[in-house]
Amino acid sequence: MTLSEMDDYPIHQVAEVIRHVGTSDRNFYDRYYFNCHHGNPDDPWLIIGLGVYPNLGVTDCFAVVRHGDEHIVVRGSKALGANRNELRVGPFLVEVVEGLQRLHVQLEPGHGDLSFDLVFDADGPAALEPRHFQRQLERVTFDTMRFVQTGRWTGSLTVDGQDFDVDPETWRGNRDRSWGVRPVGEAEPPGRRAANTDATSFFWIYSVMRFDDYAVSVLVQELRTGERIMGDARRIWNDPDREPEWLGRVEHDVRFVPGGREPASATLRFVKPNGDTVSVECDPQLANFIGFGTGYGLEQDWRHGMWQGDEKVEALRHKVSELDATMKLFCPADYLAAFELTDVDGSVVTGRGLFEFSVIGPHDQYGFAEYTDVAPAAE
Repeated sequence: MTLSEMDDYPIHQVAEVIRHVGTSDRNFYDRYYFNCHHGNPDDPWLIIGLGVYPNLGVTDCFAVVRHGDEHIVVRGSKALGANRNELRVGPFLVEVVEGLQRLHVQLEPGHGDLSFDLVFDADGPAALEPRHFQRQLERVTFDTMRFVQTGRWTGSLTVDGQDFDVDPETWRGNRDRSWGVRPVGEAEPPGRRAANTDATSFFWIYSVMRFDDYAVSVLVQELRTGERIMGDARRIWNDPDREPEWLGRVEHDVRFVPGGREPASATLRFVKPNGDTVSVECDPQLANFIGFGTGYGLEQDWRHGMWQGDEKVEALRHKVSELDATMKLFCPADYLAAFELTDVDGSVVTGRGLFEFSVIGPHDQYGFAEYTDVAPAAE
């Protein structure tokens, strides 16, 4: 066993040093996610992630920016050391300046056509989301916790040689922290689970909407039949003295771009048992196809937690207009979106933020019977 500086803090949860987690499951992970936007689809839409995989011995990270028709990725991986507080991979850095309030992220120049030096300051308190648990046959495939937080960005961003002054009055975003068990690393043999294809269908909405006085966080995961794995909608007030408000059961109506599964627009309704309803019109404006190049599973040679050697940093880019249309059907996309919320009393507010969406495989509500079915062309 090897000690680290974290072992000097009274934070142990099991009879092990901090570097050893409470399960030997290979799929245990601990991850940061950030997004950063100016609110204008013509400006860069930046997404950053860093993950630690204690039982695989790996730390990895990525940054992906959508700017116009450009999809630019820088990614890195390294062998995980004993110190869990060392959140650097080559030119990448994530630094917790003040827990649950301020974080610093950096990608040094010289690795592809993207660099940044940014500080995230929270708008309000972080909010814990419901536990995500799913079992396929006897295997636990998901058992995770996550919290979410909206905030402002300050610093500098360079994309393709163009410098952007990131001002906290206009550059916004959200971040989350998640940890637990989910499929990571090299793909495992599915065994008997491969015969249960309905269980591999994946309908997903994860939206973080920022309004003036609060944020709204929405989570939906369903099987093809509409059976819920999880579903939640919360209003998270900027005032730390106000508890998050449960808004009700989530109902969704997604309209698709013809010829694919990308959302053209969506209506979300949050309905309480007494009939009180909050509704949101969602207008996805710019897609960041985070499955391409970042490790979410499309490329079999680079997946989150996969061993790439002691240290490896790569840069790559694609034209968004040239991304494989079939591969888009098998990964989520993060949309910069505008929102219009109608409250129970009829008042209306507008905001912006994240609309993450994916429907992989069959889904009865939207008429997808096969994995490659797409929305029909307009009549």
